[in-house]
Amino acid sequence: MATMQDVARRAQVSIATVSFVLNNTKPVTAATRDRVEAAMAELGYRRNPAGSALARGRTDIIALLYPALQRQLHATATRFFTSAAERASERGFSLVLWPAANEAAQIDELTRSGLIDGVLLMEVQLEDARVDALRRGSTPFALIGRTQDPTGLPFVDIDFEQTVVSAVEELVARGHTDIAFVYDHSGPTTLHAYGAIARASRTFHDTLAQSGLTGTSVDCRENPRAGRRLGETFRDDFPDVTAVLIMNELASPGFTTGLRRSGTAVPEDLSVLSIVSSETVASMSDPELTFMRAPAVELGRLGADAIIDRITAPDSALPHTLVPCELVPGSTLGDAPAR
Repeated sequence: MATMQDVARRAQVSIATVSFVLNNTKPVTAATRDRVEAAMAELGYRRNPAGSALARGRTDIIALLYPALQRQLHATATRFFTSAAERASERGFSLVLWPAANEAAQIDELTRSGLIDGVLLMEVQLEDARVDALRRGSTPFALIGRTQDPTGLPFVDIDFEQTVVSAVEELVARGHTDIAFVYDHSGPTTLHAYGAIARASRTFHDTLAQSGLTGTSVDCRENPRAGRRLGETFRDDFPDVTAVLIMNELASPGFTTGLRRSGTAVPEDLSVLSIVSSETVASMSDPELTFMRAPAVELGRLGADAIIDRITAPDSALPHTLVPCELVPGSTLGDAPAR
């Protein structure tokens, strides 16, 4: 196996110069770099990532923390991961998914390990012990999500408030005045005071109250079976509701199946508008869901930029970026039925 000494001998440079080329720790001329890289290729030399990280004092690895032990993965979350990983790669970093539990102790253990250069945190709670732990430490971090008071925190997030307001306005414009909001509020997989749910629920009720309309919150666990059971009994339990706003991606296809089984026609009897979702899940429903697309790809890339900027330019301005969901037409949204 070729060594750095072999490369230096072939390129007729010092071992230190080979190290400078490998680790970008000091500038070298273009001609010298070309000779070293040609020698590496000829000898089949493979750099040692651990040694390179040690030399540079950086691993170029970012941990994306998702509490998979407490919250199920879904199509939208996967798009956050893949787009963040793609953007990190474009900027010379590797992003790894770290399915840690929602505990501050695991944050401390990870950041002390020396394995990573930064943390990108998802599924942020209004009061989040993990954020407090990151603030106490020295490892750079950024959030996809935000706490109750995100002052001084680098974050990107869905604009849940604007998304819900736009969704309610769409329903009201079609004559709906009695609307239900379906989400997972009490299931064991739901994080305590999860920021997304809390903000969406509060905005839903505030918007309806300001308009003098009637709103109902309905709890549904995050799985297709729970959605189907809710759909099967929904008309009997909520006979006056004419439209449903559902923020529960895993349950939404089951919900429309349950409605169909119960003889409820969608959207003739009941309109359904899914929010913070994706084409993948919308297409699983029969009829295909009208939904508000989560900006997962955009926010994944912005999140990767946010943490890399904290690593490479720690004095740069903190990002405070909100992106609303956009309406995507489907077959489950119609005018309110005549009473």
